[in-house]
Amino acid sequence: MRDLVAVTQLTLDGVMQAPGAPEEDPTGGFAHGGWSVAYFDDVLGEALDEAMARPFDIVLGRKTYEIFAAHWPYADDPVARTLNAATKHVASTTLKRLEWSNSSLIEGDVPAGIARLKRQGGPELQVLGSWDLVQTLIAHELVDEFRVWIFPVLVGPGKRLFAGGTPPAGLRLDEATTTTTGVVIATYRHAGALPTGSYAFEEPTNAEVRRREHLER
Repeated sequence: MRDLVAVTQLTLDGVMQAPGAPEEDPTGGFAHGGWSVAYFDDVLGEALDEAMARPFDIVLGRKTYEIFAAHWPYADDPVARTLNAATKHVASTTLKRLEWSNSSLIEGDVPAGIARLKRQGGPELQVLGSWDLVQTLIAHELVDEFRVWIFPVLVGPGKRLFAGGTPPAGLRLDEATTTTTGVVIATYRHAGALPTGSYAFEEPTNAEVRRREHLER
């Protein structure tokens, strides 16, 4: 069984939409595309080099596939060469032909198809961007690890990594680094059920009893 990793750039308020350019994804009237660009530094560059050095297959939704396929085959740098050479699995019910090299469609039911990929041998599966697809994978509890780059910006409305349908769960922080520009690079793994507890008195005060009764009314 191989891991499925969601690799995502996020604003501090949780938006993952269009980090790299205004033209990436202006849907919904999103007007702040390109919010990650000004924060790139050597630490992020080293993290990117490290990420590109490990073996991985890529999982993409249709929209992110189209963004990537319109850019990376025409670039000539180490990141482009890695992405172009990687095996790419694309979830789409509308695409019939994939022009980007080493790309194939996930046939049939997407969660079932991803589960099959996880059971196969090979390197880890990395979901890059792909907001619609990530929501499906999170809802079906198929994501083993979240690698997030959290940027010190607020953008308001936009497509959030954890939208409706996120099952409650505990996470474990495996690694964290802060860049010179304030970006937090963090890796979280699933760690079982959501742990809960209480700081309340074992015997509630009369004021607390009245407060709870008021909430119930």
